[in-house]
Amino acid sequence: MFKVRHKVDLAWYAFARGVVEVVCRLVWRVQVVGKEKLPAVGAYVIAPVHRSNVDTLLAGCLTHRRVRFMGKDSLWKYRWSGALFSSLGAFPVHRGAPDREALRSSEDALRSGEPVVLFPEGTRRSGLRLHPLFEGAAFVAARTGVPIVPVGIGGSEWAMPKGSRMVRPVKVVLVVGDPIFPPPPGPSGRVSRRAVTDLTSQLSERLQDCFDEALIRAGRG
Repeated sequence: MFKVRHKVDLAWYAFARGVVEVVCRLVWRVQVVGKEKLPAVGAYVIAPVHRSNVDTLLAGCLTHRRVRFMGKDSLWKYRWSGALFSSLGAFPVHRGAPDREALRSSEDALRSGEPVVLFPEGTRRSGLRLHPLFEGAAFVAARTGVPIVPVGIGGSEWAMPKGSRMVRPVKVVLVVGDPIFPPPPGPSGRVSRRAVTDLTSQLSERLQDCFDEALIRAGRG
């Protein structure tokens, strides 16, 4: 029964993702550069810049595989809405709870073998430069031993600016960077704070490079 349900969920996700991708390409002429850099199998963390509410939809256009992402727990208030968002790859995050709960959910999703979207800037930002990154993406990647894939998104801030409820038909470009592999755990089996900090620093540099290229390709650099 579980396998049947899993197949149904994947089929539904494939359909919904296809619809979203068609809409994104029609409205924003979405272009993905460096798609071949995404791992073909296994789990990995997708770490995009975050400038708009549409960034999660855009991240889903990167791969035909099911992508997991966080959703506020209120989306699971009703049984039907919870079932819908779960089938689309989302998992609930309880607002006001410690960050470790959200990170634990991300780890569980990665250990199931699926890609997970984690925005290292934390929330939507504005501007052409990255804001200081939180270490959650690097921590989760190091804990689970999966690579981080930086993704620059150019144009989404103009496609749907923060505070706007309307979308604009502008060009959007996603630039995928080379995967960043975390160091192996130490003798104790734990990941050191220094390793997480260093990994976050690498991510920041590569993500800014990807963002710069995406902005130029989108005509916003």
